[in-house]
Amino acid sequence: MNKETTEVVKNLLNSPQNIVIIGHRNPDGDALGSCLGLSFYLKGEGHNTTVLMPNDFPDFLKWMPGADDILIYEKEIEKSNETLNQADIVFTLDFNDLSRVGDPLRGVLEASSANFVMIDHHQQPSDYAIATYSDVKMSSTAEMVYHFIDALAGIDKLSKEIATNLYTGIMTDTGSFRFSSTSPTTHKVAAKLIETGAESAIIHQNVYDNNSPERIKLLGVALNNLHLIPELHTAYITLTQRELDENNFRKGDTEGFVNYALSVKGIVFAVIFIENKQESIVKISFRSKGTFSVNDFARNHYSGGGHINAAGGKSSQDLNKTINEFISILPRYKNELANAQ
Repeated sequence: MNKETTEVVKNLLNSPQNIVIIGHRNPDGDALGSCLGLSFYLKGEGHNTTVLMPNDFPDFLKWMPGADDILIYEKEIEKSNETLNQADIVFTLDFNDLSRVGDPLRGVLEASSANFVMIDHHQQPSDYAIATYSDVKMSSTAEMVYHFIDALAGIDKLSKEIATNLYTGIMTDTGSFRFSSTSPTTHKVAAKLIETGAESAIIHQNVYDNNSPERIKLLGVALNNLHLIPELHTAYITLTQRELDENNFRKGDTEGFVNYALSVKGIVFAVIFIENKQESIVKISFRSKGTFSVNDFARNHYSGGGHINAAGGKSSQDLNKTINEFISILPRYKNELANAQ
């Protein structure tokens, strides 16, 4: 975080404030870990903080310190709006455009008179914040919160709760430290968090070793629906609403499924298409290796975006039309896919 942004933030926090910390819709481990970690730090500095999520989050993340106190906008709209109306500062973490919270929360934020602070590592940030800490090279927003706290001279005030939340965010967003965004500094930060009290083995077990039988069966269905296009170094997985329903799908159950497609030898581009009848869309997750930018692909074709090697999008067409369109688009990227290996 540069000196100018640091000074703006220090001035905002120079006296006790009412602060709301918000993550993106369908929050993942990084959104939760960064928001909860920051909340514990700011509370320790004498501020009144509330963590707000647009909608609920997966059960395998509900063990995280402070998770029980998160305000879920969809479940408590009136209380959430009241809390936002009283906010002096709104921190937006792990997203950089207000559209990522969904409606009607987006409209509430756009009408807010609070000062906004953004901390995020996705590409092409919007300019709604009075202070923006954006770094697309960072492994995770949770790692950025660590550096944010460091810039405020607060590392000595880290607690076990802060360390556990930030470690969880870093671990989940780096694929357990295997993605290319994991830097030497990421490992140094993780080491410091472990020294502070984050129990890495237990965190890993809590996140990855608490699968329901239904989720494992759904993974089997997904793998059975794996399709390969070897000449374009691409693999994709499909899941219909019927398949989700038959396996008692719960939020977060498909997390990480797309990575199985990416693990196939010779594949540099992997996609999962998930039918969502309730929202009348097909949700899409993109992953890639090397220089092939799924961020550009998602932005160009599926109203999405994210990182170079990890992004999301959606289609308003039905599942079959979405897949056929995807297959028709792919040949345009033949050279990029071939050279990204």
